[in-house]
Amino acid sequence: MVKLITIAFSTLILFQSVNISFVDISKFNTLLQHAEFHQKAYGDSFMDFLAEHYGDTEFGHEADHEEHDDLPFKHNHQSCVHNTVTFTLQAWSFGLAYMPYSEVPLNFFYTESSSLFEKASVFQPPKFA
Repeated sequence: MVKLITIAFSTLILFQSVNISFVDISKFNTLLQHAEFHQKAYGDSFMDFLAEHYGDTEFGHEADHEEHDDLPFKHNHQSCVHNTVTFTLQAWSFGLAYMPYSEVPLNFFYTESSSLFEKASVFQPPKFA
């Protein structure tokens, strides 16, 4: 079962890389009918038919028939636009500026207040140890 799935996916990838779709396969009958028309009307062989419709002489023969749009493998991918989206990651660097320690001048001078209005408390720490 695994081998069957592998072969199916490989075939699908092969068809997609050659740009063959199911629509092209369904139009293959139109290709054979148009080749038969060229053989009867112009006496072209199948190789001459392929050269006229898919080879170098395609541009001179293109305007003669209206059925050319129905032929398989006539994809016009020159007008396709494939937009690409690019995600870029920017490196953010947060540099911490080193500011050297500078000593701030003291603007506060504490002096112990002494007042005569306060009475010496009994619960004072010992003055002499």
